[in-house]
Amino acid sequence: MISNQIIQTSIDELKAITKTEICIMDVNGNIIASTFESNTIDKDVITNFAYSPADSQVIGGLHLLKIQDENEIMYVLAAKGNGGDTYMIGKIAVSQIQHLIVAYKERFDRNNFFQNLILDNMLLVDIYNKAKKLHIDVEVPRAVFIIETKVDKDNDIMEMLKSLFSSQAGDYLTSVDERNIILIKSLREVKPAEKLEYYAYLEETAKTVVDMMCSEAMMNVKVSYGTVISELKEVSKSYKEAKMAMEVGKIFYAEKAVMAYNTLGIGRLIYQLPINLCKIFMEEIFGENVPEELDDETLITIQKFFENNLNVSETSRQLFVHRNTLVYRIEKLQKATGLDIRVFDDALTFKIALMVVNYMKYLETVEF
Repeated sequence: MISNQIIQTSIDELKAITKTEICIMDVNGNIIASTFESNTIDKDVITNFAYSPADSQVIGGLHLLKIQDENEIMYVLAAKGNGGDTYMIGKIAVSQIQHLIVAYKERFDRNNFFQNLILDNMLLVDIYNKAKKLHIDVEVPRAVFIIETKVDKDNDIMEMLKSLFSSQAGDYLTSVDERNIILIKSLREVKPAEKLEYYAYLEETAKTVVDMMCSEAMMNVKVSYGTVISELKEVSKSYKEAKMAMEVGKIFYAEKAVMAYNTLGIGRLIYQLPINLCKIFMEEIFGENVPEELDDETLITIQKFFENNLNVSETSRQLFVHRNTLVYRIEKLQKATGLDIRVFDDALTFKIALMVVNYMKYLETVEF
């Protein structure tokens, strides 16, 4: 609903132009906004006028007019001036406020519509009927982004994002909780030769959001996004994918600020495994010697070794350690786990095992 402050600003500007005093009241005669001392206006007079069939009335030098929304009386306007144009100026004020009510209601309705849409709370027929009423294109390629802040979001963050993504371009910003902002990005302007070019654009958009939040809001955020959908009814699908990408990214790719559903790889597969299968897998690989915790030095060594495609010489160079020191660490790990990560099959098994361990830890935190 339109705020009293917006109405006050509107009639203040109108008074400055026309020199006509204006007061806006609800149907019970309570003052919403006014440019003059209006406590002497009889509330009963306002109420009687509000529920009368008359569209306008002059009482005690005041021109009374009704402000309606879809034939429902919302407010009563009282205009007071010295010239003969008071009635006309009052009508202009009524028209202006009625248009403001429609605009703010539409914005609220759009926000409510998209919240219900991403949460899959709407019937198919309602989606199309509501979209038509709100002037939202149905068949436009879109993708859903989730922008997660580490603190409760405020209006400044939302305004920053609105400066980057406008509803005029078909982009919509909303939220479903205190720390996640949802962006429904229109891709109508993008005309890729291949579908993969859509995802290059989405990746660039996500990185732009991360960089802007870091440089302008001094805030580190994580951004995830789902796949491109072609119809409005599929927005909830892209949202669920973006949500999964955010969760999988936190578990398996914590160092990344941007996660795409279509690049989750084996992380997506592990994420959908039941805990019992994970435990069976770990016991098959390690028996009773399941590695609960690896020290930072070992983890960094393993990560760098994998990054360099199991190349001992290159890994030792990047870690600034002697080749023999690196070999000693690998052999020490082999004794503890039974896996020689210099061998491709063992390296693959160990990589998956580490991801499963992280997933099991995540499930424990969720349960508690």
